Amino acid sequence: MSTINIVAPGPHVITCKAAVAWGAGESMVMEQVEVSPPQAMEIRIQVVCTSLCRSDFTAWQFHAIFPRIFGHEASGIVESVGQGVTEFKEGDHVLTVFTGECMQCRQCTSGKSNVCEVLGLERRGVMHSDQKTRFSINGKPIYHYCAVSSFSEYTVVHSGCAVKVSPLAPLEKICLLSCGVAAGLGAAWNVADICEGSTVVIFGLGTLGLSVAQGAKLRGASRIIGVDTNPEKGEIAKAFGITEFLDPNDSNEPIQQVIKHITGGGADYSFECIGDTGMITTALQSCCDGWGLTVTLGVPKEKPEVTAHYGLFLNGRTLKGSLFGGWKPKSDLPSLVEKYMKKEIQIDEFITHNIPFEDINKAFNLMRAGRCLRCVIHMPNAKATLVKE
Repeated sequence: MSTINIVAPGPHVITCKAAVAWGAGESMVMEQVEVSPPQAMEIRIQVVCTSLCRSDFTAWQFHAIFPRIFGHEASGIVESVGQGVTEFKEGDHVLTVFTGECMQCRQCTSGKSNVCEVLGLERRGVMHSDQKTRFSINGKPIYHYCAVSSFSEYTVVHSGCAVKVSPLAPLEKICLLSCGVAAGLGAAWNVADICEGSTVVIFGLGTLGLSVAQGAKLRGASRIIGVDTNPEKGEIAKAFGITEFLDPNDSNEPIQQVIKHITGGGADYSFECIGDTGMITTALQSCCDGWGLTVTLGVPKEKPEVTAHYGLFLNGRTLKGSLFGGWKPKSDLPSLVEKYMKKEIQIDEFITHNIPFEDINKAFNLMRAGRCLRCVIHMPNAKATLVKE
């Protein structure tokens, strides 16, 4: 477990290191940034570990809001709390979340949704509360990402965008539950509600897709077919429950026809985990008539519109979206941490690299090359054993 050194709390500006992106696709630059004290209903967190998620990578490549501090999948320690915060105190262990839970809006109280109207996905690079930033360099604002920005030694988040967890849980592992692993498990369990003995096909075998596979396996699916253009993923995927691997480049037929043939009419469930709206149509076509269900989890880089023939739906197929796997973060994440502590779900196996903060650009290079699942980035205040490659 990491050993953490907490600075004395107080309502003061903290100067610390952060990896700042100054332009789309440009390497992160280690900068000294000023981090403001938490405002009302906010907390300031000393980040312990954070990991690079595909959505960070996509936004870094294609978004237009800069300069910016990326990162949203993280664990840390509460350093100070703002006015009105009663849920957290200094020293609490927390996970950050990119979509919050205010507990009071129509969505939060409906019992039907995990989409919070107050603390939903933030796209403008500012805080939910006042539309301002908490980071600056020489008085000039540095923009946030998903109202988290964990590629910094310290960050400020709304108290509704953090989840208190057991201090016994290893922060260098459970940080993956603040996005990718939880999102995949939830898509399988909450959104699709996979049945025992069913056939599942998963497009894209990154962390998200393999987490769906893990969830399908734990639900007792009889066939879990993984589809990816990277042949190296085939062997890796078996450890997470994939029973059959298909590379679309190995067949002269469209992959949806291959799947329909080998499943006798289509899969019961299909999952699009790539972030390609064209693949959503392919996933729909890979399902069976009558009850086939397609769940889309990926964040598209471009062309956000989905195109599909109405006949697919007329014949009983369903398309559903999944945000964070349907989990209500504050209500549900502690139970996932507990499942990990009881060895009921896998997390460690997703961590292919442990990287010190100063080498953060290496994580981006590994993801670009398709050579990693999750790179866990360790802040210098967390004393963990790192293996440099």
